[in-house]
Amino acid sequence: MKYTYLDCLAQFGVGGAHPGGLSLTKEMFSKEQIDEKTTILDVGCGTGQTSAFLAEKYKCKMTCLDHNEMMLEKATKRFRSKNLPIDARLGTIENLPFGEKSFDLVLSESVVAFTDIRQSLSELIRVLKPNGVLLAIEMVLEKPLSEKEQTSIMEFYGVSRILTESQWNSYLQKAGFHQIKIEKSQMTLEQPEFENTTDFYLSEQLDEELYDILDHHEQLTKKYQNVLGFRVFRCCV
Repeated sequence: MKYTYLDCLAQFGVGGAHPGGLSLTKEMFSKEQIDEKTTILDVGCGTGQTSAFLAEKYKCKMTCLDHNEMMLEKATKRFRSKNLPIDARLGTIENLPFGEKSFDLVLSESVVAFTDIRQSLSELIRVLKPNGVLLAIEMVLEKPLSEKEQTSIMEFYGVSRILTESQWNSYLQKAGFHQIKIEKSQMTLEQPEFENTTDFYLSEQLDEELYDILDHHEQLTKKYQNVLGFRVFRCCV
């Protein structure tokens, strides 16, 4: 294939493509104490839908980062159109371009699994302030899969591993996080479906192969809807 799944997300410019979409993000942040002094880093920000929402609602100090130039360009356009003072950076979660203890809260919406998990968690804990919080949404393996099936899914999505809830918990603990709270949402990986996602920043020309990737993604989510789930993780430094 010419394109990866992440290339597909960038070309379509889908906002809220993570499990649960923006509605889950709103639910997560409704439980947090955030004001204009709170510093938040949104890693893997995509087109900036979440960052824009948080900046508008809470007037907090937002910084966002993505490794995909197309995604970041679309995010920057979004922020400019809304006149939002959000610091948008190009970079990777494994090597964050920020100093130690820079943020009160880090948000990672379906991002860490696409990276070197150990290195990413190490970086996230490095940039969080004492008593800082990591909020993360990540895919989890609910039931065993054959090695062939796991490999096929990992290769399509470009994820390094498909972890169970207990494996995620172990990774987080070993990274140095504590007070780890894990919640299972009532939503499924199929929510929101791409066609029901209202937030798009479409590129001008879309290759036919991108639609094939989108179709394959939808087939996989339906086929493995009882096998692949996700969790919301809240972890403290």
